[in-house]
Parts: sequence; structure tokens; C-alpha cells
Amino acid sequence: MTENELSYKIRGAIFKVYNTLGPGLFESVYESALYYELNKLDLKVARQVEITIPYEEIVLDVAFKIDLLVEDKVIIELKSVEDLAPIHYKQITNYLKLTDKKLGILVNFNTTSILDDIKRIVNKLQE
Repeated sequence: MTENELSYKIRGAIFKVYNTLGPGLFESVYESALYYELNKLDLKVARQVEITIPYEEIVLDVAFKIDLLVEDKVIIELKSVEDLAPIHYKQITNYLKLTDKKLGILVNFNTTSILDDIKRIVNKLQE
């Protein structure tokens, strides 16, 4: 399945979670519900995936965690904030570069219109 096909399924699951739970909950609640929905679609999903950070000839003794990784192809970064900020876009862009993944989905569940708060971030993805 391509990244674009996965994106379609992921967006559907995001809409279902949002329509069921609504805005205003903690990010961890949406993560758990989205994990459940993606698994129902028979997708391979990992939560809180730790990624190490290479620096010159070493690997740093710190790591970051991807909220959800779908089919080892698509990174999902979840937020529940008043507004997405430029740093949120930079964060997922760096995650894509460090993992060499091609597609990230940044979603803010604390919104009145989920359609406006699902953002596709690409890293050398062929549309």
C-alpha cells in the first residue's frame, strides 16, 4: 500500500475519532482511540516509537518518540492545542528527515473543524 493510500485510510480514522470524541481531550486519549481505529483497519501500527538521533559519528544518548507509525511508512504526530504553531510543522519535518520516511500527518484534535487541522507533510514523496 502506498503512502497516499495509507493517508486516505488514516484520514478516515481521524474523522471517526474526532466525530466520536470531539475536541478538548488530552492527546493521549486521541492517540489511544486512533491506534484502535487503525488496528481495526488491519493496519500495522506502533505507538510511541523511539527513534535515536545520529550526530556525526555517534548516536546521541537521547531519542524522540513518534506518536504513531503506520505500516512503517507514515508518521502521525498528534496535538490537542489551541492552534498549530510553526514549531509543530518543524517537528514532524525533522522526524521525517531523521527516519527517512516520506509522509507525515500532523493533526490537531482541539479544533472546531478537524478538516482544517489535518496537515500532510511530505519528504520527497511522489504524489
